[in-house]
Amino acid sequence: MDWFPLLNSLRIAGISTVLVFFLGLLAAYYIARAPRLVKGVLDVLLTLPLVLPPTVVGYLLLRLLGPKRVLGSWILTHFGVRLTMAWYSAIFATVVVIFPLMYRTARGAFESFDETLAQAGKTLGLSNTYIFWHIRIPVCRQGILAGTVLAFARALGEYGATSMLAGYTPGRTATISTAVYQLWRTGEDGLALRWVLVNQAISALVLVAVNLLERKREVA
Repeated sequence: MDWFPLLNSLRIAGISTVLVFFLGLLAAYYIARAPRLVKGVLDVLLTLPLVLPPTVVGYLLLRLLGPKRVLGSWILTHFGVRLTMAWYSAIFATVVVIFPLMYRTARGAFESFDETLAQAGKTLGLSNTYIFWHIRIPVCRQGILAGTVLAFARALGEYGATSMLAGYTPGRTATISTAVYQLWRTGEDGLALRWVLVNQAISALVLVAVNLLERKREVA
């Protein structure tokens, strides 16, 4: 059994989750404090990938990053890097797809934060950066942790946008989700079922680990 799809899926999901963790936190923090009209407009734009079909997201990314499109062509000409049909191409697709999950959950957590805690920190001379990472984030950790877990789990199972942007090449771009489809399409149902079970096992382990971590924090 070729384990490349598993390793590649974990690599893509891990990198994508780290990226959207920081991007989602920053976007959620500043948008939660924005005026209502600005917040509404940005909410629609940033949450749109959550409701769009993944294939539509993949198509739009191809229009942007394809080798014959403006951005993709410029990157290819100046840096010699092709942004599509490579393993890292799936990161672009996955980040766009999972970003709304991290952003929405983090924003909800920030909006429920008691601002008097931040004001108390300022009276003690603490900087906004210190307050953000050492007061706001720990208080909002449950929502942030939930968003991170959801983002990772969604990244691990992403198929539509990934298949359009990275394609399926065994040993190069294959992921668990694309491998399941290709194996099913070629009649290898037994091997496809193995990958389904592997995906389910990883997702279950992630959720159990988070629950144990949260329980330890409560005890502490």
